[in-house]
Amino acid sequence: MSGLSTVLIVLGLFLLGGVYSFVKQKMPTSLIVVLSIGAVMCLAAGVVRLEVWN
Repeated sequence: MSGLSTVLIVLGLFLLGGVYSFVKQKMPTSLIVVLSIGAVMCLAAGVVRLEVWN
C-alpha cells in the first residue's frame, strides 16, 4: 500500500463523514451531491492505486 493510496482513501472517508454531517444539518442537496461525488472519486482512486491489483 503506497502513501498516496492511503491519503486518497483517508480523504475519501473524511469527505464521506462530511456528507453525513451535511445531511444531518439539512444542507442543500446540490452541495451534498458534489461532496459525495468527490468522496467517491477519492475512494475509487485510492483503491485503484492499491498495488494488490498487479
